Amino acid sequence: MKQQAGFALLLWASCLAMLAVGANSTAIMAALPLMQAELSLTPAGVQWAVNAYLVTSAACVVLGGKAADRLTARMSSMAGLAVFGFASCIIAAADTQAALLIGRALQGLGAAFAVPGTLAAINGSAAPEGKDAAIGAWTGFLMLGFSIGPLVGGSLTHIAGWRMVFWFNVPLIAAALAGLVIAGKAPAPPKKASTEGIDVVGFGLLATFMVAVVFTLHALPHAGTAPLLAILPLVLAILALTLLLIVEKRVSAPMVDLAFFAQRGFVIGTAIGALAMLCIMGLLLYFNLYAQSPRGLGLTALEAGALLLPLGVALLALALSASAIAARLGLRNAITGGMGLVLLACLITGAAIITSDLRLLAVGFFVMGAGLAVPYALAPRLALSALPPSQAGQGAGFVNASTFLGGSIGVAAGAIAFTIAELTGVLVMIALAGAAGALLSRGIPETR
Repeated sequence: MKQQAGFALLLWASCLAMLAVGANSTAIMAALPLMQAELSLTPAGVQWAVNAYLVTSAACVVLGGKAADRLTARMSSMAGLAVFGFASCIIAAADTQAALLIGRALQGLGAAFAVPGTLAAINGSAAPEGKDAAIGAWTGFLMLGFSIGPLVGGSLTHIAGWRMVFWFNVPLIAAALAGLVIAGKAPAPPKKASTEGIDVVGFGLLATFMVAVVFTLHALPHAGTAPLLAILPLVLAILALTLLLIVEKRVSAPMVDLAFFAQRGFVIGTAIGALAMLCIMGLLLYFNLYAQSPRGLGLTALEAGALLLPLGVALLALALSASAIAARLGLRNAITGGMGLVLLACLITGAAIITSDLRLLAVGFFVMGAGLAVPYALAPRLALSALPPSQAGQGAGFVNASTFLGGSIGVAAGAIAFTIAELTGVLVMIALAGAAGALLSRGIPETR
């Protein structure tokens, strides 16, 4: 009985933590236009306010998964949440662009440990018959936070200012930490400690590659006047990737197991997850910038967040029912259909922007959420089904890293599209990503 109560508290605390992390990922989008004005953010600063979080998470989430094995999942989760909460305070009190970006990078580091840590804690402590339900609850709260983030961010920004978006994280994280501390007193099944070393060189090369790719995309709009700003990070990215491929073949416990890429399902699932996040993050950021601009829709943060509610509702509802949809249609058809809906959504949303029809815009966002939810939810399942259970943890870490990187690329590439044709340009980018995802998904074997 005591062990059951301890697990219930562990599950509650983990779900609350994921609600905070998920909401934080998207709530900032509604607050960014006011943050830009108050903190005098440069255009690059606006992008890095999102990308500092995403890139750090992408670079460190595999390391976070390994830490869960070495330090115990609960301790790794607590460390990550403590860093995340501390970083939220830094951002809430920030008065310069540098302070904001430091806080966002630290939030990304905290999330990189908290996300795999809480999932591993639940997976390792749940009774076999309740494991699927427990992981489903964890996923549901993460998606719930992600879905309601724009509305929460818009509401808090409108009522109490943008800083409240980040102060709001503090009590949620504190409550989750308290739950994890108390849950730790309950008996837990013994776990054999991992004896694998950490591939420090591989971690460094992977992080360098990711950051250099994003810097290259950021520099592309200025390549005509400052070509070195684009060429140097591109060369660094190529060099880091080349060295990574060489090094990872020679270490016994690589950060990136290259054998994963011999599995077609893993490659396709990882790519589709990255494309889905590219679409989501690109749309959320540049819609808010457009919607709250006098040249765009001229809305308040609250109104912009409310307009995104159909997107959040569809994301949550379809993500939670994605498995049932895949069981009925087949995994390949479900993912292809979802990516096809993204193309339709871009057409509807583009027409709504041209005609300034907010009701049609809401329809477009609902279709967009419905289209992205299914590939986003099913991509990890596709990728991990190609790996043996003994490699699922490392595979999940790489899938998460690729998803975060996809979001970061969406922000950086979206900046180029937004400069060329404002929100319409971003919708074209999203449509191209949707088409690529639909084509990739046709390579999924029928039996999956």
